[in-house]
Amino acid sequence: MTKRMKEPTVEFSRPLLVARVPASGAHEKLKADETECNRLAKRFQVPAIHSLTAELKVKPWRGGGFKVTGTATADLEQTSVISLEDFRHTVSFDVERYFLPHAPAPEEDLDVDVINHGEIDLGEVVAETVALELDPYPRKPGEAFNPPPGEGQGS
Repeated sequence: MTKRMKEPTVEFSRPLLVARVPASGAHEKLKADETECNRLAKRFQVPAIHSLTAELKVKPWRGGGFKVTGTATADLEQTSVISLEDFRHTVSFDVERYFLPHAPAPEEDLDVDVINHGEIDLGEVVAETVALELDPYPRKPGEAFNPPPGEGQGS
C-alpha cells in the first residue's frame, strides 16, 4: 500500500488561469474573507489579521511567462518585542513575482516560479509576500529599547 503525501494547506487561494490573461494584461483585486484572515494569522504567527487585500497586474512576460506586480495591504495585530503588548496597524508591501511555464535552466540564474497546471495562485503570491515582508521584530509606534543602567555600555 502506498502512502499519499498530504497536500499543503493554502489559506488564501485565488487561482488565475493564465490562458485567460490577455496580451495587454489583467487587473486583479483580491480580498481575504474572515476565515482566510484567521488561517493566515495562524500561519504568520500574529494575534489577528483584520483584512488583507491586494491590487495586482498580471502581464505576459518572456515567452509564455507572466509578471505579477502590485500592492498587498494588511490590517493586522502584532506583538511588540519590547512591551509584549499587541498593537494594530496597517502595512502595505509591493508585490513583484515572475512565472514561467517550466523551470529555468540553472545557468539563467532567474528568481522565478513555475506555472502549475496552467494557473498562478495569486492569493498564495500575496500571502507569501506579506509573510516575507512582515517585520520579524515588531514594535509599537514610538517604542524604543532602553537597556537597563550599566548594560549595553562598553566595559
